[in-house]
Amino acid sequence: MSTDSCPFTLAACAELIHVDLPLIERVRRLHDAGFAAELWDWAHLDLPAMRDTGATFTSMKGYISGNLTDAPKIREFLDSAARSLEAADTIDCANLTIHGTGLAEGGIPVDQVEVTTPAMWLAARDTLAQVAEMGRDAGRVFILENLNLAVDHPGTPFNRAVDTLALVEAIGSPYLRMNLDLYHAQIGEGNLIELVQHCGDAIGEIQVADVPGRMEPGTGEVHYPAIARALDAMGYRGVVGLEGWASGAPDIALERFRKAFTLA
Repeated sequence: MSTDSCPFTLAACAELIHVDLPLIERVRRLHDAGFAAELWDWAHLDLPAMRDTGATFTSMKGYISGNLTDAPKIREFLDSAARSLEAADTIDCANLTIHGTGLAEGGIPVDQVEVTTPAMWLAARDTLAQVAEMGRDAGRVFILENLNLAVDHPGTPFNRAVDTLALVEAIGSPYLRMNLDLYHAQIGEGNLIELVQHCGDAIGEIQVADVPGRMEPGTGEVHYPAIARALDAMGYRGVVGLEGWASGAPDIALERFRKAFTLA
């Protein structure tokens, strides 16, 4: 067991916390409270101003449009991934989150699918191999996120954590890893402690929120302190990001999150 009270880098999604404030003020609040910040779509942001907040950015969206499986949308995906790497340089963001397809308003996939075919798996593998090469050349890591179908993202291909693990392992590059979102996994798969242990070194980041409601730990059914102990026991020392709403006062929600991942 680690001697540190919190062996993880704790971050929070600025899109979902302090929502009554401009985004740049949310980032400043997170930084002042001792948290790193995570961002979604960067295209509308003043990135130099974000950089000047002094905040640490642990992840941001790694593409703007396109998908992993359908030409010419693969080219669109790769071109926007290249632009995302340039944006990541501006704020020195280490990890860039990607999905099987783009997400529209409300998280609905742009290109919904009912069945993920073998041809789609092969195309995704080939696209992700190119993405990993881009990450290697830039010195940054793309992280492939699992999403749930039942509540938030119906029709998303490669939605389960076991799907994203299979694709990451097929590439075998340190520049493509998993964004293992335990909120989504609890809805779609469950058995979270065994899941994180199974994914192991393929994990590039852990994201969390409680179920139901997608709010901070302690508001739902997931016992996050047990998951924190499991992550520590397996030697995980990376980012744990709160990607959920505050159930009440944002500062209290952030402290509940910190407490859940602080080891006794």
